[in-house]
Amino acid sequence: MIKYLLPLFLVCTPLAFAEDGAKVAAKYNCLGCHAIDTKIVGPAYKEVAAKYRGQKDAEAMLMKEVRSGLPGGKWGKIPMPAQQIEEKDLRIIVRWVLSH
Repeated sequence: MIKYLLPLFLVCTPLAFAEDGAKVAAKYNCLGCHAIDTKIVGPAYKEVAAKYRGQKDAEAMLMKEVRSGLPGGKWGKIPMPAQQIEEKDLRIIVRWVLSH
């Protein structure tokens, strides 16, 4: 029985994680300026993930940038204002963004 549960767990966990990330991002209206594949006001999440890919401190750096905001010029002309997001929710969002 256990030999069947482990593969099921491994398949379902990323799906649940992705769903949680999308829900939390929607809760804070992140999707008003960002999309997964397309630049809206801010960069696409795939673009953000590609920029941070391979950096060991990517999660911490992105959390800091979301928390403090970004001046115009890093991702485009429009600055990103500082976000007031609960720490646990911010971590879920950032991990979800970096997973793309």
